[in-house]
Amino acid sequence: MNSFSKLKQLTLLTGDVAVLYAALILALTTRYGKLAYFQLFHWHLEPFTIIFALWLVIYYIAGLYDLKSLKNDLDFWRTFWYAALFGAGLAALFFYLIPFFQITPRANLFIFLAFYSILALIWRGSFNRFIGQTGATHKILMVGTNKITEELVSHLKHNPQLGYEIKFEMREGLGDKEFEHLSQIILANNINTIIIPAHLKKDARSAKLIYQTLLLGIEVLELSTLYELIFKKVPLTELEEVWFLENLVKKHRIYEFISNPLEQILALILVAVLLPLGILIAILIKLSSAGPVIFRQVRIGQSEREFTLYKFRTMPVDAEKDGPQWANYHQDPRATLVGRILRKSHLDELPQLLNILKGELSFVGPRPERPNFVADLKKELPYYDLRHLVKPGVTGWAQINFRYAASAMDSYQKLQYDIYYLKNNSPLLDFLIILRTIKFLITNLK
Repeated sequence: MNSFSKLKQLTLLTGDVAVLYAALILALTTRYGKLAYFQLFHWHLEPFTIIFALWLVIYYIAGLYDLKSLKNDLDFWRTFWYAALFGAGLAALFFYLIPFFQITPRANLFIFLAFYSILALIWRGSFNRFIGQTGATHKILMVGTNKITEELVSHLKHNPQLGYEIKFEMREGLGDKEFEHLSQIILANNINTIIIPAHLKKDARSAKLIYQTLLLGIEVLELSTLYELIFKKVPLTELEEVWFLENLVKKHRIYEFISNPLEQILALILVAVLLPLGILIAILIKLSSAGPVIFRQVRIGQSEREFTLYKFRTMPVDAEKDGPQWANYHQDPRATLVGRILRKSHLDELPQLLNILKGELSFVGPRPERPNFVADLKKELPYYDLRHLVKPGVTGWAQINFRYAASAMDSYQKLQYDIYYLKNNSPLLDFLIILRTIKFLITNLK
């Protein structure tokens, strides 16, 4: 089922590449004509290819390959033109500050941007309209109803570009009077996918009826599987212990073995590069409020081991004189003026490079919590202790997909993203999380 979404994204990426090179060809042909075209194109090909590669990375960071954002609305076009403008600025800096390729195509770059703006507007607008208006690839029969199904149905109805259409709903599940006529409903509504809750497979009668639909070429998916595909998180209320035994086996041992020393080397390099900035921040903290520069706090790490997390101090030393409490990270009234700036930019987390050097943190992983919060959340949230199977991180899948946790309910939502990360953990996912973290940091500064 997910292959169709990847095909759409690949088509979109291919189209973006074609538009970039078409704009370059048009710019050179317009200015120099066909006689000088081939030689000039050769000179421009290598530097512009580097620029185009960076441009596409910017588009990914901005979320412009996320299918649910591909609508011809104000939010999409604002994001698209902001990303394109950033790419144009990067191109200008590349050519004028790093004249490695011995060309400074001022006029050519301007003409290229003019052609690209027109072509990109036509291409992206047409693609968005096409995937929003074409028939759904997946015509779904939804069996049963609860909060999870209601959330899914509502989201799919408002996002036709995802390629899913709810053709029929049996809201009563096994008790639905239409369940006995499953095959007829499938044929009458041209259904090719059935979504069922996990417990339905345990009922012999329903399992037999659903099994018979396989002869019709029907794909049968559990509700949790579709939910994960659409929202990139797992619905904990739909899962049982056997799911975790099947999906959270230890993976990527070689990757973890290699990544640990590589992360420590990278952290050491970043410490050296960012040391002047760290010294400046330390001076500002000292001048703005009394107390230590570095704030130390006990957190729970991998295998539920305690460790000391380091951050630049953003609050007065007596901020928690009444005990630990949830805080709104970006609007905490206890934060100092310098502290608010550090939190907004996330520069307060720079000292966590020391935790990476000590092997207590990774760059990517579930965010570590404090012992008292962990104790409470383990009582309130099912499967919460599973997030301690891996090393915690400075950033993570939950951090880029959900706001800062300020309550047990927020932690529940983030746990669903953390479990998704545990199931799908890979070098590629870690790399994509780092890229999306850049977007998170940039948009967070607004």
